[in-house]
Amino acid sequence: MDANTINNIFLIGALLTAVSVLISPLSSRLGIPILVVFLTVGILAGEDGPGGIVFNNYATAYLVSNLALAVILLDGGMRTRVASFRVALWPALSLATVGVVITAGLTGMLAAWLFELSPLQGLLVGAIVGSTDAAAVFSLLKGRSINERVGATLEIESGSNDPMAVFLTVTLIAILASSGGDEVSAGFLLVSILKQFGFGALLGLGGGWVIWRVVNHTQLADGLYSILVLSGGLMVYAISNALGGSGILSIYLVGLLLGNMATRGKHAILSVLDGMTWSAQIGMFLVLGLLLTPSELKDIWLPGLILALGMIFIARPLAVWVSLWPFRSFQPRELHFISWVGLRGAVPIILAVFPMMAGLPNAQLYFNLAFFVVLISLLLQGSTLTAAARLAKITLPPKPEPVSRSALEVYPTSEWEIFVYRLKATKWCVGESLRHLAMPEGTRIVALFRHQELMHPSGSTRLEADDIVCVLAQEKDLGALSQLFSEAPQKKDLPRFFGDFFIGMDIPLRDIATIYGITLDAEHQEMHMAELVTKYLGGTPVVGDQFTWQGIGWIVADMQEGAVTRVGIRLPPEE
Repeated sequence: MDANTINNIFLIGALLTAVSVLISPLSSRLGIPILVVFLTVGILAGEDGPGGIVFNNYATAYLVSNLALAVILLDGGMRTRVASFRVALWPALSLATVGVVITAGLTGMLAAWLFELSPLQGLLVGAIVGSTDAAAVFSLLKGRSINERVGATLEIESGSNDPMAVFLTVTLIAILASSGGDEVSAGFLLVSILKQFGFGALLGLGGGWVIWRVVNHTQLADGLYSILVLSGGLMVYAISNALGGSGILSIYLVGLLLGNMATRGKHAILSVLDGMTWSAQIGMFLVLGLLLTPSELKDIWLPGLILALGMIFIARPLAVWVSLWPFRSFQPRELHFISWVGLRGAVPIILAVFPMMAGLPNAQLYFNLAFFVVLISLLLQGSTLTAAARLAKITLPPKPEPVSRSALEVYPTSEWEIFVYRLKATKWCVGESLRHLAMPEGTRIVALFRHQELMHPSGSTRLEADDIVCVLAQEKDLGALSQLFSEAPQKKDLPRFFGDFFIGMDIPLRDIATIYGITLDAEHQEMHMAELVTKYLGGTPVVGDQFTWQGIGWIVADMQEGAVTRVGIRLPPEE
């Protein structure tokens, strides 16, 4: 490769990346996922598009996609809170295993019928497209305020279901490549799946702990911690793959461990990873778009469309309902939404490269089908995600947030931050003196700006509208501080979400009955509000859960450490 060729690669790569970034705002205007924009730019630059770039190097695409996926999963793991495992771990693991098998099986049978393939070949197609994609799910759920049970289930599922898809794909390729499948025994299958999940989990948690220890005991320039974490995560990813484990699961668990422990430079690491994740998504979907030749899809578009719709409307919903049947905490509307967010993305395309590298017959068909299914999934499911969330009634009102937040690393594993708020005239704290503010214990106002000038506040200083307040606190205090100083963006479609009045959990039902004219039977006479919530919602409620009792709506409004602390009351409309 000469200098001229290298220079052209730099120029074309930089140009395509810049174009992708500049036209990304179109995704929100057109109501399509941003990943589709990146993919479209790659397709237009490719062989059948105006760009005319001929790119058919599957090995390079495989390398780029795996590297990008590793970065995306590391970042996603660091942003996943372990607290969400309380309500979502086992349902997500059921979806990641049983759900993938059911989806792959049903989709595979449909593929075998539509394309006149053998049952094993059809199952290979089902296995390739059987798992939801972490990059797509993290991207589309990011920034959305939805029910924690649903959101956490989808995120954990997408981060952990790839091992089962990889296991099924590799196993079916081994069977098809062997003479009649005689070389593949039940013992081989059992060992393979135990390696994928077992080595993946052990190396992820063990490697994550080693990286955490190294980071916390090493003095480096701030910008180097993110590089250290990324290089460590990629080493764990590679070692896990080399030993037969799931590198995808391993690097997700590395991120999960680092993100939920006191890690030196965590905020700087997350900030850098955010940019790296965007770069990874752009690069991955650009390369995959270049790899696709749309003219090759003309012969499969109709049966491919039937296959995609069959997976979306039949296979995925059945897999979700069967997998989550044992977990009675899910409402039918939540199951419908989880079924709809079975987004396919880069992983099926990466898995579709496996048969091509193995030299299987029909390998090009598998690749084209995987690409077509991903396109339909992103366009159909991704573009209707907001409407689906609204119909399922899982959207929560946006939480109040600071204008900005930044880390204050006063010692290596510091958890302190500066939260910045701009006061609106409607906040009750405007006009109050600082000493009378009910701030969380251990928090301090460290700066106050008024008319772009730094004030020297004292306890008698009264707050005014448009003041900018800088508060020193920890993440655990964020909710209370934001409720005190900030206001959530208004959403017209979420009026009175949490009801008209709020009560605590220690209130006896007989006191409520007196106020609202409720007639209590013998069972409810001695109950408190906490017991009523447990009776109707079980032991793992989340904010936004609701039920109707005595014609009144009761909505979980606040929780602390997994326990409900406040319930909203929505009175029926007056006739």
